[in-house]
Amino acid sequence: MAIEIPKEERKEAIASIERYFRENMDEPIGNVAAGGLLGFFLEEIGPLVYNQAVADVQERLQQRVAELDIDAHHDPFQYWRKFDAARKKR
Repeated sequence: MAIEIPKEERKEAIASIERYFRENMDEPIGNVAAGGLLGFFLEEIGPLVYNQAVADVQERLQQRVAELDIDAHHDPFQYWRKFDAARKKR
């Protein structure tokens, strides 16, 4: 599955890559080369980041499902216990 980013964010990412090269490298990078580099990173490294994000979400959801049992659990057969407790208070 190819990782795609919206057109506007792609423009911002390319501009960011160009700025990075201007400020940190000996030679600037052009718009087309920056777009190619972005495409390379999205195809080569993007799936790694995506898979890690999915794993993080799965872990968090599993934690929430485990908490659901605690939050939603109700002990059965409580009527008579409640009745007996009220009777003892009299």
